[in-house]
Amino acid sequence: MTAATHSTLFPQVPDTADAVLDGLDPEQRAVATALHGPVCVLAGAGTGKTRAITHRIAYGVRAGILQPSSVLAVTFTNRAAGEMRGRLRQLGAGGVQARTFHSAALRQLQYFWPKAVGGSLPRLVDRKIQLVADAAAACRIRLDRGELRDVTGEIEWCKVTQTIPADYAAAAARAGREAPRDPAETAKIYAAYEDLKRDRSVIDFEDVLLLTVAVLQDRHDIAEQVRSQYQHFVVDEYQDVSPLQQRLLELWLGERDSLCVVGDASQTIYSFTGATPDHLLDFRVRHPGATVVKLVRDYRSSPQVVRLANGLLSQARGRAADHRLELISQRPPGADPVYAEYTDEPAEAEGAARRIRDLIASGVPAGEIAILFRTNSQSETYEQALADAGVPYQLRGAERFFDRPEVRKAGAALRAAARFGGNDSLLDDVVDLPSQVRAVLSGEGWTGTPPAGSGAVRERWESLAALVNLAQDFAAARPGATLGDLVAELDERASAQHAPTVQGVTLASLHSAKGLEWDVVFLVGVAEGMMPITYAKTDEQIEEERRLLYVGVTRAREHLFVSWALARSPGGRAGRRPSRFLDGLRPGSVATAGGAGTGGASGGIERGAGRAGLAAVRRTSRSPARCRVCGRTLTDAGEMKLMRCDGCPSDMDEGLYERLREWRAVQAERSGQPAFCVFTDRTLIAIAETAPDDAGELARIPGVGVRKLNRFGADVLAICAGREVAEDGGDN
Repeated sequence: MTAATHSTLFPQVPDTADAVLDGLDPEQRAVATALHGPVCVLAGAGTGKTRAITHRIAYGVRAGILQPSSVLAVTFTNRAAGEMRGRLRQLGAGGVQARTFHSAALRQLQYFWPKAVGGSLPRLVDRKIQLVADAAAACRIRLDRGELRDVTGEIEWCKVTQTIPADYAAAAARAGREAPRDPAETAKIYAAYEDLKRDRSVIDFEDVLLLTVAVLQDRHDIAEQVRSQYQHFVVDEYQDVSPLQQRLLELWLGERDSLCVVGDASQTIYSFTGATPDHLLDFRVRHPGATVVKLVRDYRSSPQVVRLANGLLSQARGRAADHRLELISQRPPGADPVYAEYTDEPAEAEGAARRIRDLIASGVPAGEIAILFRTNSQSETYEQALADAGVPYQLRGAERFFDRPEVRKAGAALRAAARFGGNDSLLDDVVDLPSQVRAVLSGEGWTGTPPAGSGAVRERWESLAALVNLAQDFAAARPGATLGDLVAELDERASAQHAPTVQGVTLASLHSAKGLEWDVVFLVGVAEGMMPITYAKTDEQIEEERRLLYVGVTRAREHLFVSWALARSPGGRAGRRPSRFLDGLRPGSVATAGGAGTGGASGGIERGAGRAGLAAVRRTSRSPARCRVCGRTLTDAGEMKLMRCDGCPSDMDEGLYERLREWRAVQAERSGQPAFCVFTDRTLIAIAETAPDDAGELARIPGVGVRKLNRFGADVLAICAGREVAEDGGDN
């Protein structure tokens, strides 16, 4: 091992506290040195948030400001907690506790249970699904495997949102959840499940948090003992905190404010589990004096990838969008994202496989390439295409297609039907192969119409639908093929995909790709109906789908390939269109009203009761943004705000810009928020360059949404006209 290799694998522990700060950028250093009072770190994708917060803890420990044993850093996965512990050891702060919420709560519960309740802590069940099945049976309700998984998910959601069985129906309706069963039945199963746990003296994963909260609420002496142990808290991925986790955090803190939270509202993609960015977005309301630091220097992705990511968020709507971060790439220029349109899904998969084979041949390691898709049911097509191309691959966060229980069971049913042939009454009057397969799989839960909502029932249906589609394609390619021929084809495919796991191209859903990164990323199936997914109906659901695509884009370091298919199968009707999220971003496309396409987020701004009728101003469809100086098409969100290239000369009114900055400082102080929450610097520059005369002109400046137009529009127009601002300006 060379000295260079040794220093990379085993970095030297910094000699002094100041040495811990070496190599941090100015914003990361600001995080590391903000050791007192509440701190909120708004950290965009790839901006080094883990580096910033671990150096913050290590700097505090090495400077003698923080005692290692008094610091508790919490995150959401064991992998992230382990990475944090490893970095802290390398920085000389090995005594700090870095755990998941559940791990930290379980340790406390095990320690304090004898004192708080008596006896030993009830046994923790690893998997609650059998208990849910027993509860359903006790209620005389039959659940198939998919429904069982979905009802289990609903019970978990209830517990992290602190919803009791009696309130489930109303709470699910308010949250817009698609209940897997009648809400009254789900509530009944939930209540029976809780009774069964008590009867059997067991607790589940969510009970760990609930019981810890209960102990800390009821026993002030125990709460004080915990608070004397842990005096400083750091919470990573704060946008994913559930109401229950937030309550536990508040109990850990007590009346103190020694808290640092880190998050990005634009990466909130787990709302179906109860996660909400509201705690992050409301942090400065709860802690008016908080130090707020934004990390926007992106060290992961090339400027071209970052430009697309910023463009996606520039079209977003809603509360999280109002707090989006505009990333600035720190990497050298790279290749532009490649957009590819295919006639059908198999062609799309084959195209990706060919490109990947060429990339590997050119020296790109297979392990640095990923194919990301919206649903696990999409994996089979790509598994097959990669296998056909001789490209090694591995699946992450999902079972292989032919290993899924519903696929194995369906295969057994098809095999049995093929064996009995004409003696199977189910197939008596069914002649063609696709109809035979549909008839057999109808007994396994397949229907011609997909079930409403998401979850296991929908995933199972999609797996069975993939087999129906495969039968149609197989029959088209081999006229006269029998059910036995199809079963042989399925067995051959399954056998090929049961080869020993190898290190290769990663196949993953977008949800399971969170927190990971690769040199090359293929985003596939980026078409309407899949991105956003069909069952995303409300504005909030559509915006979460946009954030999911944003997460996918920001997984790429150097190369990004975005593709979609016009039809599902060869020869099918080419009725699909690229995702609305790409409108105005991919070459040759035009941004739709509001940048959201049709059928999703609103293309205009709502009418409201703003001063001087400002809310009556509506945005209209826009052509691609072009630089008003040189005419170049603009795709970077920052340049689009200015309506000019960064390198083109500015005609800004410096005096107007300074007056706007002074006014912004007053508004920020009055609202207790950072100045950028009023208007960003780029938006102020755009206003100073445009000097709008009326609300219509002001509304056309990117960064001036309906809320800010209503709240600040009259003030801004007065400043631009050289008039005095009303004393109560901006407070409505």
